[in-house]
Amino acid sequence: MSAADEAPVVIVGAGHGGGTLVGTLRQLGYEGPVVLIGSEPDAPYHRPPLSKKFHADELEDPLRPLEFYEEQGITLRLSEDVVAIDPEARTVRLGDDTELAYSTLVLATGAEPRRLPVPGGDLDGVVVLRTLADARVLKDAVHPDKRLVIVGAGYVGLEVAAVARSVGQQVTVLEREDRVLARVASPELSEILTGHHVAQGTEVLTSADVTGFAGDDDGHVRAVVLGDGREIPCDLALVGVGAIPRDELASAAGLTCDGGIVVDAATRTSDPHVLAIGDVTRRPVGNVEELVRMESIPSAMEQAKQAAHVIVGKDVPAADVPWFWSDQFDLKLKMAGLLRPGHAAVVRGDPTTGRFTVFHLDGDVIAAVESANAPKEFMAGKKYIRTRQRVDVTRLADEAVGLKDVVA
Repeated sequence: MSAADEAPVVIVGAGHGGGTLVGTLRQLGYEGPVVLIGSEPDAPYHRPPLSKKFHADELEDPLRPLEFYEEQGITLRLSEDVVAIDPEARTVRLGDDTELAYSTLVLATGAEPRRLPVPGGDLDGVVVLRTLADARVLKDAVHPDKRLVIVGAGYVGLEVAAVARSVGQQVTVLEREDRVLARVASPELSEILTGHHVAQGTEVLTSADVTGFAGDDDGHVRAVVLGDGREIPCDLALVGVGAIPRDELASAAGLTCDGGIVVDAATRTSDPHVLAIGDVTRRPVGNVEELVRMESIPSAMEQAKQAAHVIVGKDVPAADVPWFWSDQFDLKLKMAGLLRPGHAAVVRGDPTTGRFTVFHLDGDVIAAVESANAPKEFMAGKKYIRTRQRVDVTRLADEAVGLKDVVA
């Protein structure tokens, strides 16, 4: 039987992970049929612009031109949903009840925005940001005469706030915790970024518990309601309070799931014919004992390449240090490693200048790094995380000491 006669590799999810995987398979010489199924009408596209550049012409940025898929013999099935997996028969069932056989199934189903179960959550103008369609709505709503309230001070929320303020829109950010980025950044970086946003005219309210949304007579949101009775007026309310892994297909098919699809370091699930990549997975990361769900483009792309190597039978590349980036105003932020309680923070540079690095140490070993406009420090920190070299803390904090000379 020729490669063309084999059951296809079927990829469910046409995001960064799925889009990267199909290209990598062909680069590695895989000649069999490949089917990429996506629920959105758009072919795979770059997702960072959704929050970082949604008001610019660069918003719509395909991963590859449409001709690529036809030229490479990749079947695109867009605006379609997979509703069930039959692991024994090795088939997936689509929303129209058609069945599709697979040789290897790759789940790249991503995550969906967490909703706020409060009154008024279904009002017109209460929106989330996950897809290109969501970003188009946001783009049309951003205007200097409009008021935007962002519920949730995560990276996406702060990125949207920065873009909206850059065009003169009135922006209020509401955060339930006592600091921004409480779940994903250090207190040091949270404080620096809060000050930067406030200096740019953003109103930041922490310890703000959202209990509902108030609407006008036409069913459009007019305010966000807080637990203390305050109403924060708005013309648009963006809810960015995290994302839930879309692992329901995997769970119904009997795959091991635990707050995401559980995979090993090569993206293998508990079924030998099913792999999983991207935001939907919980995966091993570095020296951390527990599995981690990474919500980042670099992680999805890394897993896509690992899955491609598994499919073609080649050695899987070693995992990189986990990292991601964020653009906020003039700050080019890059973060690497995993923050853990008990790490000591060392600041190198002056945050007031917009160029600084926060190193986080486990004893005298760098465990994580958070940087702004400091690419050399970021790359050095990432290297030291990987090699676990001991560093001299005093030298690390001194910008006059070269990064090569901070090793103990």
